[in-house]
Amino acid sequence: MNTLIELKNITKTFDDQQVLKGINLKINENEFLTLLGPSGCGKTTTLRIIAGFDEADSGELLFDGIEISKLPPYKREVNTVFQKYALFPHLNVAENIAFGLNIKKTDKTVVVQKVEKMLELVGLSGFEKRDVTSLSGGQQQRVAIARALINEPKVLLLDEPLGALDARLRKEMQTELKKIQKEVGITFIYVTHDQEEALSMSDTVVVMNDGYIQQIGTPTDVYNEPENRFVASFIGESNIIKGTMIRDCLVSFDGFEFECVDKGFKENEEIEVVLRPEDIDIVKPENAKIKGTVESVVFKGVHYEIMVRTELRSYMIHTTDFFEVGLDVGLTFGPEDIHVMWKMV
Repeated sequence: MNTLIELKNITKTFDDQQVLKGINLKINENEFLTLLGPSGCGKTTTLRIIAGFDEADSGELLFDGIEISKLPPYKREVNTVFQKYALFPHLNVAENIAFGLNIKKTDKTVVVQKVEKMLELVGLSGFEKRDVTSLSGGQQQRVAIARALINEPKVLLLDEPLGALDARLRKEMQTELKKIQKEVGITFIYVTHDQEEALSMSDTVVVMNDGYIQQIGTPTDVYNEPENRFVASFIGESNIIKGTMIRDCLVSFDGFEFECVDKGFKENEEIEVVLRPEDIDIVKPENAKIKGTVESVVFKGVHYEIMVRTELRSYMIHTTDFFEVGLDVGLTFGPEDIHVMWKMV
């Protein structure tokens, strides 16, 4: 894939607080890339620098290989959709979508054709004359997306656009956004703090924290192969345990040795182990090395969240099977379920 946008060592400070501390990132053509992280990690600032609303203190911003740091927002081939859709209440749906084209004094026949195409794309055909204030939150969001896409940008920037929607509508719009991105075939750069949103929609997830990029990878990579404790704890639930890498494919933690699939560590190196709750099985005590007692059971809808207290810690397990509080149990997992990380200093 061809690189469309490249950020080279981007830094940014607000009021003596450095919010970006050397961001290096390549974004490809036709990619759905998500900047994921907690509030204050720098993800929205990164988006605003790409849009041209903020200027980096240092570093380079390349678009198609050309430095654009000094280029004003209206001259960049990007459009932005915000959490607050900023629709014009005095204009109907069609007029809102056509706003950018009308400002450019585009031929009216072309405007009508493009508005019809955008309405069909976002599933709002027949809504042309509707008052935007009468629309639902999801419908207003679709209008905002159509208004951004009608200008045919090379990149669509989306700053937590689903934040104002209820849980059910958020899920529906996640599917719709991915579908729209595939149909229009342009780059989407999406900002969110919602892990499920990032994992379900993205081609690439960029995990950020404290002004740094922590990991870049596919949703599967960042979930199954987190590179450090922050990524492992921020994306999904995790049991994180200190251990020792005895040698390649053999790790020790909680007083036992286990086969694993990880390599490339020093012998007897101190490491951290990640065990996802869904990868742990509850069995009879005699069938496991690690033994404990069920201390709590919470029904989560699609599974039970069970805490098992062992001699050294409590483990979280997600399972569709029910186990009574107070029951003595064993915990098992396969070599492929153990993920070994370098220990954070």
